[in-house]
Amino acid sequence: MSEKIKYKLNVGKIDEGFVIDHIRPGRGLMLYHDMGLNKLDCSVAIIQNASSKKMGKKDIIKVETSIDNFNLDIISLLDHNATIDVIKDGEIIDKPTLPLPKEVRNIIKCKNPRCISSIEQGLDQIFVLTDAESAT
Repeated sequence: MSEKIKYKLNVGKIDEGFVIDHIRPGRGLMLYHDMGLNKLDCSVAIIQNASSKKMGKKDIIKVETSIDNFNLDIISLLDHNATIDVIKDGEIIDKPTLPLPKEVRNIIKCKNPRCISSIEQGLDQIFVLTDAESAT
């Protein structure tokens, strides 16, 4: 008497906020922390390994707050294939494009312990994209 029971996860729609979709599987939680979403006082849903016709599997982040205060370069830097839907009154009102940034400032940190920006306090962590072709 082995009967398979399928469960389906249903995360309801949001009234106002934004959805980051088509995140490569396993990158959602990293994006959550790097964007500072863990410090927000609003609802945030992270869906990992959701089924996707386009990608097979994907991560999704739904946030119930305005997108205006976020640096979108973080998203395009960590996953340039991710998409964003801006939601107002439960409907998508905008789908901003995420160009790959030419320069990022204070988003990622140099991991080399001898890097001057790791040693000297107060220096900006600046990285410049030198080859856009290899990034895609």
